[in-house]
Amino acid sequence: MDREPRLKRLRFRAWHRGTKEADLLIGGFFDACSASWDESEIAWFEALLEEQDVDIMAWAIGTAPPPPAFDGEMMRRLQNVNYIKHAK
Repeated sequence: MDREPRLKRLRFRAWHRGTKEADLLIGGFFDACSASWDESEIAWFEALLEEQDVDIMAWAIGTAPPPPAFDGEMMRRLQNVNYIKHAK
């Protein structure tokens, strides 16, 4: 699949998770970081989106360790959470 349609589909999935908190965390991460992703990072994010939101959020905020398949540099970027935009 071409990069742009693939990223467009991923952006939609990242921002339509079912809860506002998950949308902000996962969608915000996508918006802040996806422009520089290579093929392996895109594949990592695609796999992440198959996981339950509650698990992703627990891994991101550190209340549960990520499984080995998701542990690494991309998870550390997700855990940074400085990309979340919120209303003042």
